[in-house]
Formats: sequence, structure tokens, C-alpha cells
Amino acid sequence: MNWQTLPETSGPTDKITIPGWDEELGFAFSVYNGPYIPGRVVSRHKTVWEVLISGTTIKAGISGALLKSGKQPAVGDFVVLLDQAELNSYIIVNVLPRKTCLSRSDAGDSSEEQVIAANIDTIFIVTSAGKDLNLRRLERYLTVVYSSGAKPVIVMNKADLTDKPAESVDRIRNIAGDVPVVAISALSKEGLDKLEAYIAPGKTVALIGSSGVGKSTLINAFFDEAVQKTKGVREDDERGRHTTTVRQLFLLPNGGAIIDNPGIREIQLGDSYEGFGKAFSDIAGIAENCRFKDCTHDQEPGCAVQKAVQEGNIARERLDSYRKLNAELAFQSEKSEIGLKRLEKKKYKGMQVSAREYREYKERR
Repeated sequence: MNWQTLPETSGPTDKITIPGWDEELGFAFSVYNGPYIPGRVVSRHKTVWEVLISGTTIKAGISGALLKSGKQPAVGDFVVLLDQAELNSYIIVNVLPRKTCLSRSDAGDSSEEQVIAANIDTIFIVTSAGKDLNLRRLERYLTVVYSSGAKPVIVMNKADLTDKPAESVDRIRNIAGDVPVVAISALSKEGLDKLEAYIAPGKTVALIGSSGVGKSTLINAFFDEAVQKTKGVREDDERGRHTTTVRQLFLLPNGGAIIDNPGIREIQLGDSYEGFGKAFSDIAGIAENCRFKDCTHDQEPGCAVQKAVQEGNIARERLDSYRKLNAELAFQSEKSEIGLKRLEKKKYKGMQVSAREYREYKERR
């Protein structure tokens, strides 16, 4: 396996090798001396993380300081480990700077962001042909992936489920812009060679998509063996059955890495305004010609977007999706602001309590 070499450390081995390591990470890690070694998170099981070091994996917890900071390691993160040789254990004490970060907003009233995976070069948005192909869902995925900083690729799996796969690919390309769209059959490995260019040595790819679109089957196809469990397809809706329950990073034979994720029916957008503009760049470009800068593309006079819909240059369904996601992003932004205000209020309240305790202490003296 063509892994890159890390700087020498005083850890359990003279040299540590890990996929995806580069000079920037080496510089960030260089401030650590003594019994510290770098690693990369492979998976998480509640309060235990599996971390890759020097071609093998170890189990580690996290330090109390890191737990209090709220920055918990995600799959794909490069981390700093304290090697407690006398206890035969490891503790994660810090997370090195992330290059890219795929996240989503938590459900409900919380304004917290949940990190799905980190340090990804390319994200395969996996969908399937047939009844499960949903363009509106793909638009949502594209918005989140663009915001992550990684490059999106749409993979239409199960191309054998439709008699006209080329038509399905064209439908996807109508909303995908310049994003590559690749039709494959992971089960028969047809078209798999078209994805190999994205999984070069030292590169990391993540898979996202709904349950049953064939992500685990695709993982197995890359390995030529069953490393992930799969289940059959339901006949009524042509969907596979949910199998993956834990995010996990796998090392490919060529030195690349691939991250499998549990299926997500509808991913929350979170703070994805930048990705939203890229996912709907066609509408954003036409909107520059609207009469009003704050045009909502509803019933305003001189709306260039509505004109494009009437002329058939933009599908009505796509504009409806644009306006729906824009409204959702506005709501998420408002929720985040409320969360920040609550945090500041809590902080100020804590300061008041501290001041009162100090006065009481002075009075007792």
C-alpha cells in the first residue's frame, strides 16, 4: 500500500504511515513533543474511537479537555494521541485542522452541527436508477456537499433497473450542472472503472445517499470481497434494505481511503448558503437580471427567473425546490442566531453568578 510517511515520533514505532497525510498536517503536528503520535479516525462506537496508526488500528478515548471543548473527532479526522505506554492505552487530545468537513444540522430546535466525515477529497452522491431516483433529493445533497469543500460526483447505481439508463443520466445532468454523473452497476461491477480516477493513492472518498441505494455493495466491489453486509432489494419499490449502521473508513488496496455512511433519507442543510449558490448556479446566474436585487422569484414584476420558467429554460419543479431550500436555509440561520444568543445569555448569567459569589466571599472575610 502506497502510504505517505510521517515524521519520526517517540511513539510505539519509529515511523508512522497513514493515508492522506501531508506537509500542512505535519506542520500542525510539529508542536507536539514527547509521547504524542498522530492518527486518523476510522470509526466511532459511542465513547470509543478506532484510530489508524502506522498501518494498524487502536482504540482510544478522548481527553476531558477535548470533551469540554465540544469538538469531538469525526471519521476521517487526523488526531493527536497521547501514548500512555505505562497503561497500554491511548487518549485523543486534539483534532488537527480539517481541510474539508461534511456536516448537517441536528434535527429539532438545536442549532448544533453534526460532523458526518472530515478531510474528504471527493464525495460520491449515490442514487439508484428506477423508482428511487429523486432529483429534489439530489439537489439537497449537492447543496450540502458543495458546502463541505469536497468535490461532488453523482453515482447512479443499479443502472440495470431501467431500460433507458441514458435518459435517467440526462435527467440528473439537468440539475447537476458541471458535476460528473456516472452510471454503474455495483453488483455486476459494470462502469466501476469510471470511478477509479477519483480514488487515487492518498485520496479520500466518502459515500452518501439514501438507505438501500447500494453504497455497501459499491464498497464490496472495490475490494472484490464482502467487507460490508448487504441485503436484497424489495420488489415493491426496488429499494435495498438498510444495512450500514456505523460510519467507517476503509483503506483501499491502492492506498486510497473510502468512507461509508449510514443511509440518510433527507439531510438537514445547516449553514450551507455557499453550497446552495453552487447547487443552483443556473438560477443564481439568471437572477442577476431580475429588476429587484431582493427578488424572491415569486410574483415580482421584471423577474428574470420566472421568465426563464415560462420559456421552458428552467423547470418549475426546480424553481420550487430552490425557493423551498432557500426558505429552509433562512430558518436554519435564524435558529443559529437564537442559539448564539442563548449561549451569550448563559455566559453572561454565569458571569453574574461568579460576581455574586465573589462578593459573598469578600463579605465572609
